[in-house]
Amino acid sequence: MTMSKRKGFGITVYILFVLAPIYWLLNMSFKTNQEILSSLTLWPETFTLANYATIFTDPSWYSGYINSMIYVSINVVITLVVALPAAYAFSRYKFVGDKHLFFWLLSNRMAPPAVFLLPFFQLYSSIGLFDTHIAVALAHCLFNVPLAVWILEGFISGVPREYDEMAYIDGYSFPKFFIKIFIPMIRSGIGVTAFFAFMFSWVELLLARTLTSVDAQPIGAIMTRTVGASGIDWGVLSAAGVLTIIPGLLVIWFVRNHVATGFALGRV
Repeated sequence: MTMSKRKGFGITVYILFVLAPIYWLLNMSFKTNQEILSSLTLWPETFTLANYATIFTDPSWYSGYINSMIYVSINVVITLVVALPAAYAFSRYKFVGDKHLFFWLLSNRMAPPAVFLLPFFQLYSSIGLFDTHIAVALAHCLFNVPLAVWILEGFISGVPREYDEMAYIDGYSFPKFFIKIFIPMIRSGIGVTAFFAFMFSWVELLLARTLTSVDAQPIGAIMTRTVGASGIDWGVLSAAGVLTIIPGLLVIWFVRNHVATGFALGRV
């Protein structure tokens, strides 16, 4: 077997290994609980859409997806609004302690979310933000903003300073230059940043579950309630898992070109 064939075989095996759990999740979502527990089948013997119907008709299920999309979207917007000017400042200006501050921001991403559970819970409970979408969005900013600043700083540093000087000579104010000229130049970096902010906020469960109870509870927390008197509802849980993957796939589809460019050019 030649080297190219070995690589092709290895890649094929790896792809099958990665896709196998996803296929099995999809397979289970179209089965009844009786079939899931009774036998091992590669495809549904009794095809059913009842599991998906339960999610789309039961407010306690579909509200979780709505809540998750709301606070994740808010988090992405806040992250970009805060990180863009901060990354520009780190890239273009030098000040005392800038390197230490930059490293400290990134080190926040290394801290486990459990460390901040109690402070966030007590703070949000005291000011009336508990069980709200903005509470989870702001909590996720603690981790997403430093990462976004780190990524965007790499893209901004790749843009020559001459563009800034030329814009000032042409009479552009800084806000006008930043919005109309500079942001389009680093759109690939913004796409990459939005992708990572969305994914990290979408999959984070510990803070989202602790800071919500009813009104803003995410789908991840709702999926843990499938245990009842009759046992675990495997079919509905599988269908919920499949629907949880879809938003991530859609985000990847819409920013795929920017992500590809960003991985090639940016600090990713």
